[in-house]
Amino acid sequence: MLTNSSKYAINAVIYLSVHSSVTHKMGAKDISEALHIPTPFLAKILQILARKKVICSNKGPGGGFWLTDKEKQAPLMTVVEQIGEAEKFVKCAMSLKQCSDEKPCPIHNAVQPFREEFRKQLAEHSIAYFAEKVKNKEAYLFGCDVCS
Repeated sequence: MLTNSSKYAINAVIYLSVHSSVTHKMGAKDISEALHIPTPFLAKILQILARKKVICSNKGPGGGFWLTDKEKQAPLMTVVEQIGEAEKFVKCAMSLKQCSDEKPCPIHNAVQPFREEFRKQLAEHSIAYFAEKVKNKEAYLFGCDVCS
């Protein structure tokens, strides 16, 4: 349902929430290596999120990316919205322009409850909530060697 941009952004933000702080900033290369994400692609995503104030960044020596406590309290849906993919929760799964609750496509009724619940979970729970699941080993960032 989500593109790689959103998936990588979610993974990176949760990773940063777990592993970074204002005194321990992380570079795009370190994050991409830990999560097995292409560095140039992740760097662009992180720059977008920093520009849109989802995460913090500093350039130069000692620079990198991190989240403040305030940023960690934002709903995880903020990440998806700032990457520009919130419409994925309302667009037709089959990409049919006329699909709606009144005139559903063949899979609309099967997909819509899942989408609504997924959107609800992302909107109601903070970045910190999901990061805490990783810290407590209740959830995992697959591909992350230090998170498994």
